[in-house]
Amino acid sequence: MDHQKIITAQQLYFSSDETKNIVFRKAQLKKLKALLIANEPALCEAIYKDFKKSTFETYATELSLVYHEIDTAVKKLARWSSRQRVATNMANFPAKSYIIPEPLGVTFIMGAWNYPYQLSLAPVVAAMAAGNTIILKPSEIPVHSSAILAKLINEHFPPDYFTVIEGGVEVTTGLLKLKFDKIFFTGSTTVGKIVYKAAAEHLTPVTLELGGKSPAFVLKDCNINRTAQRLVWAKFLNAGQTCIAPDYVLVDQSIEKEFLEALKKYIQQFYSENNFENYVQIINDKNFERLLNLIEPNKIYFGGNHNKTERYIAPTILQNVSFNDKVMQEEIFGPILPVITFTDLNKITAEVKQHPKPLSCYVFSNNTKQVEHLLHTLSFGGGAVNDAVMHISNGHLPFGGVGNSGMGNYHGEAGFKAFSHYKSILHKPFWFEANMKYAPYTSLKLKLIKKLLG
Repeated sequence: MDHQKIITAQQLYFSSDETKNIVFRKAQLKKLKALLIANEPALCEAIYKDFKKSTFETYATELSLVYHEIDTAVKKLARWSSRQRVATNMANFPAKSYIIPEPLGVTFIMGAWNYPYQLSLAPVVAAMAAGNTIILKPSEIPVHSSAILAKLINEHFPPDYFTVIEGGVEVTTGLLKLKFDKIFFTGSTTVGKIVYKAAAEHLTPVTLELGGKSPAFVLKDCNINRTAQRLVWAKFLNAGQTCIAPDYVLVDQSIEKEFLEALKKYIQQFYSENNFENYVQIINDKNFERLLNLIEPNKIYFGGNHNKTERYIAPTILQNVSFNDKVMQEEIFGPILPVITFTDLNKITAEVKQHPKPLSCYVFSNNTKQVEHLLHTLSFGGGAVNDAVMHISNGHLPFGGVGNSGMGNYHGEAGFKAFSHYKSILHKPFWFEANMKYAPYTSLKLKLIKKLLG
């Protein structure tokens, strides 16, 4: 496939200004939603083949979020895309000043395997809303999900506007050598660095949605039962294969026993071994083996059961864990929850700050002072107080990382901004001109300029 030919065709189509039309943008967004709704059974079947994600979970964690992004964009698009008046300073009086959002052009979006629909299509929605053309490269790992996206989109959208290109590392590497007007990548920090370096060759703006080890602080004054309930759901959703899943828990030593018992209770309530209606597979053998290697048998508090044939690893809690253990040396991205105890919140916070900035952070506590202290002391992409993961469902909250966990953000208006350039305009009339800025320069003009600009 000649990828440069596709990019050239999209450049020509973008130059026609058709994609800048608000009516056109809304029509394409509505078309995408209708296409997804009409093919929900096929989408659910494909993702089930990849890692046995249930229809319920596919809708709740994938499609519903895409639908919400589309609905918000259609409703808010006129306001987002309108010129914005801003104040004009005295040096430019009389004049008016405004900002005009404009699309960037040909965009390249790389989706992730763990949520193959949501993490591919949510940025697509933002790119569409902003008025760009789109080349989408889904992750090749969930092969059936990638194939259904390619089939549906390539059969219903013209390639000079929106197309899907499938393939592995070789295809991605080839595409990254070409010039785009925007690159959006979701995936690992390691690959994110490769993408960023490639983009720099063309000075292409980039949004990187990466990951990291997201901590959950469980303080002694929390509601232990509710905290455990919410953490079990957030951690083992998608079998832990979630970039914003709580990677590990820091729990006050005084409540450790009660907290661990509560975690065990909710795991038993939500999941049973080999119950794939409520629990998905590990995506492939490579990740299955990597995860098993992180489980130290002598540190298992609960779980640890596994089945290689089914790529099943039971929800597993590890206790007596330290920051030196191998499970703490990389992002887990699986159903393993290390629990670290602490007695001094300041000391454990200082330890967390020694590690790369995570994508998310969660605090469970009724102590407002300590909550505020953690929120302002730690740097992270986003998070929640007394909940986990659910902040991603609020389209009013920009979603993104910081440092090693990413750069830039999206969702809602933040997504529109990520795929737009804001053009600043100063608009003056002809009927008046102050001559102070023109030569010859005099002492009187200098005095006036100092008063005006000082």
